[in-house]
Amino acid sequence: MQIYEGISSFRPLRKPIVTSGTFDGVHKGHQKILRSIREQADAVGGETVLITYWPHPRLVLYPDDHQLRLLSTFEEKAALLAKNGIDHLLTIPFTREFAQLSPEAYVQRILIDTIGTHKLVIGYDHRFGKDRAGSFAYLRENEARFGFALEEITREDIEDIGISSTKIRQALLRGDVQTAHDYLGAPYELNGIIIKGQQVGRSIGFPTANVHLPHDYKLVPGEGAYAVRIEVEGTEYDGMLNIGRRPTVNGINRSIEVNLFNFTGDLYDRRVRVRLLAFLREERKFDGLEALKEQLEKDRKHAKQLLERK
Repeated sequence: MQIYEGISSFRPLRKPIVTSGTFDGVHKGHQKILRSIREQADAVGGETVLITYWPHPRLVLYPDDHQLRLLSTFEEKAALLAKNGIDHLLTIPFTREFAQLSPEAYVQRILIDTIGTHKLVIGYDHRFGKDRAGSFAYLRENEARFGFALEEITREDIEDIGISSTKIRQALLRGDVQTAHDYLGAPYELNGIIIKGQQVGRSIGFPTANVHLPHDYKLVPGEGAYAVRIEVEGTEYDGMLNIGRRPTVNGINRSIEVNLFNFTGDLYDRRVRVRLLAFLREERKFDGLEALKEQLEKDRKHAKQLLERK
């Protein structure tokens, strides 16, 4: 898959089948759309194109709103789109100037002049252009003039799937990683870098590695303990992860700490990929480190049982 940052380096393609959107998480609903445009492109000897915007429009239009949490970073989303058959990922920098483009200018500049669109596949509620004035109805009215075919993803199609990025976010925030897994078609992931922590876990036989996420807009699931699989430089380990404030040791800031089973060595500054597979329990305060150690031993046993089934 080729990735383009802006339209300047993009050249019109042969019979491109195009779709557009945020595609946060690339869940099963998104995957259905991507399969469709892949099949259509193959049928006409064309290529697939996905238009997305980065930074996320909300980050630009509402810079003081720090509530936005996304299921996937740009790098994670790009990897998923490539896996699902996208040939060309056109990333348009979302700026206030771009937000002022009229629907007519958007269609002419992006879809016609830049891509040479053969067919556009978009959702029934897709909006584009200044004040979100562009719609499927607008495109349909001007289909002959624009010179490319249209396909609408209907409300029935979308609601029949019953999946949305919002539902997945809600599930993750309550620790329901199984529902998120079902909707995404894969375990939810956290990709980060290992940094040094307080090393309390090491003193009770459960050394943990602190996972630092490089982007603060990445959604972190609800606080608690999870059974996970961790990939470090191509090698995968079973383990358990805690998201929370570590009340037993008077922690204040929320941290993400992972304990790898059957691993010895130094993880500092290494990149890790953590897949959350099952929720173990909510975080709570224990009566000292010995009580915490006893619970962690139970957690490890429970996690190993769950991971064996996975």
